[in-house]
Amino acid sequence: MTAQEAGRKSVGGPVSVRPLREADLDRADEIVRVAFGTFLGVPDPFGTADYVRTRFAADPHAAFAATVDGELAGSNFAANWGSVGFFGPLTVRPDLWDHGVGKSLMEPIMGCFETWGSSHLGLFTFSHSPKHLELYRRYGFWPRFLTAVMRKQVAARGAVPARVTYAGLSAADRPDYLSACRALTDAVYEGLDLEREIVAVHAQGLGDTVLLPGESGLDGLAVCHCGPGSEAGADVCFVKFGAVRPGRQAGDRFERLLDACEQLAAERGLGQLEAGMNLGRPDAYQRMVARGFRTGLQGVTMHRPNEPGYSHPDAYVIDDWR
Repeated sequence: MTAQEAGRKSVGGPVSVRPLREADLDRADEIVRVAFGTFLGVPDPFGTADYVRTRFAADPHAAFAATVDGELAGSNFAANWGSVGFFGPLTVRPDLWDHGVGKSLMEPIMGCFETWGSSHLGLFTFSHSPKHLELYRRYGFWPRFLTAVMRKQVAARGAVPARVTYAGLSAADRPDYLSACRALTDAVYEGLDLEREIVAVHAQGLGDTVLLPGESGLDGLAVCHCGPGSEAGADVCFVKFGAVRPGRQAGDRFERLLDACEQLAAERGLGQLEAGMNLGRPDAYQRMVARGFRTGLQGVTMHRPNEPGYSHPDAYVIDDWR
């Protein structure tokens, strides 16, 4: 009998679910690292990146803990992007795998989406894991295109004309820019709204949001995490979400947005630029490959309902729903 099997046999009480608390964060972070590390066969896949404290701080009411015998067993987080909602990371202590903890952590998440009125739901998971795919399929999620998490070395580039950042705006100008961001993302997908991410990144000092004003409103935006303690980790600028105004010349606007993200990374002294790209957006993906982005991690996004959302050939969006 392995140590893990012995641990599983020793489980006594039922699974309980409650809101995640600030006092839980250190242990929740440990479980995230051990769970992913065990599954992937690496000591710590996250390094100096932080997915627990950042997501808890962004919305403590959408963070949940599972306990067994009074001990923390796992956690899960929901994100509200207007009409779009996604969740993760959902993690469970390896000694409690296959004991229904993951299922228990799905219930309050689905409750969040119902309360928010989210119309398109999603998640990122391992495409090669039947166990993961089956768990989420039970809740109506369906696997669609692969999503590549890509990186490139930051290169010196000229300044992007008219680029501004959210942190660089005056307090008086920020509401107007947030309205412009909503107009842009609503044009990409009805009801899509990144205000919570933009404000959370600024409030927590995790990075910045790049903004590209244009003649007809905002041409592009990119919510970027920078360096250790954020979801990027040391020496990395991670584009958590990016989008450009759809329509004619969207591809050119996308190139400009990538330039602006790389400029931010260089200004922060970061050596790598990371961005997720759903392969349902083939032209955007191919443009990133042509720039030197290479895939380091590949998974699949699962959607509820089984529709593309904003992952279609005419969309120039960066994200990965991890």
